[in-house]
Amino acid sequence: MKKLATVAAVLTLSASAAFAGGYSAPVVEAEPIVVEESSSSNAGLIVPALLLLGVIAAASSDS
Repeated sequence: MKKLATVAAVLTLSASAAFAGGYSAPVVEAEPIVVEESSSSNAGLIVPALLLLGVIAAASSDS
C-alpha cells in the first residue's frame, strides 16, 4: 500500500510540475522576403543587337 501511495504522490507532483507554466503559444519569427529586381539592361536585346552588328559588318566588308 505504501508503494502505491508513493507512486501516486510522485506522479501527482511530476504532473503538476509539467503544467506549472500553463500553455503559451509558440513564437514564430517571420523570415525576411528578398525580392530580386531585374537589372536595368535587358539581356534579351543584347544578343540580337550583336548579331545585327555582325551582319552589318560582314555586309559592309564584302565589297
